[in-house]
Amino acid sequence: MSAPARRRRSKTPLWEPGLIPAPGGLLDWRDARHFDRWQDLPCVLCAAPTPMRSHYGEPVHKACAEDWISANPTEARLGRFASDAKPKRVSDYDDHA
Repeated sequence: MSAPARRRRSKTPLWEPGLIPAPGGLLDWRDARHFDRWQDLPCVLCAAPTPMRSHYGEPVHKACAEDWISANPTEARLGRFASDAKPKRVSDYDDHA
């Protein structure tokens, strides 16, 4: 029998990512597509189970991704982990103080 096939990271995101935070910054992952309610998979960085997914579909804890960005600032600019794209505002009325 052959070795199990490894998941390959797609070169295109599953949905549009936004900006990459500066090292030490926080990712904005408010989009529900980051959460897989059906299956926990091993985090690609720490191997602990997680329901979280990156824009590329990689299973990864948000905190692990933020730590990775801090530890790899040059490689982070390639966009492996990014915040969600900000939705366009419909009107100024939705700006609550």
